[in-house]
Amino acid sequence: MTDALDASLRLVRAQTALVKRFDAALGGLHGVSLADFTMLLRLGQAPGGRMRRVDLAAVLGLTASGVTRGLAPLERIGLVTREANARDARVAYAALTDTGRERLAEMLATAERVAADVFEPSSWEKREIGTLSGMLTRLGGTGLDGPGAPAA
Repeated sequence: MTDALDASLRLVRAQTALVKRFDAALGGLHGVSLADFTMLLRLGQAPGGRMRRVDLAAVLGLTASGVTRGLAPLERIGLVTREANARDARVAYAALTDTGRERLAEMLATAERVAADVFEPSSWEKREIGTLSGMLTRLGGTGLDGPGAPAA
């Protein structure tokens, strides 16, 4: 097996393990998945807490229909609302509700705890985390400062 294939398979396995950890914590405490949280986080980072659905899809690497499917349960539980564009009926926005903003803050605290546990200081040096982050960016990964994040 090549080193590149081995590294790729390890990365996929690590990603699966991380998703399970985040899903367990976010689902157990807040009733949402990591995918839901990521969608809410991107909305929370957008100006006014809202984005065009097509832009949200692009930022998340999803199709427009994938975003629509993902937003539907969040709309049903009152975290997100659908807003029409007054000038163009073809354009729809997804916007955080007040409840969505409050719940997102709680979810963010949970996600921070999971991340801190994953990168426990006794196992990881800050430099190593930065190096890993940089390497994942080279593979196309984005983080909190990725597309859709507010300008610093």
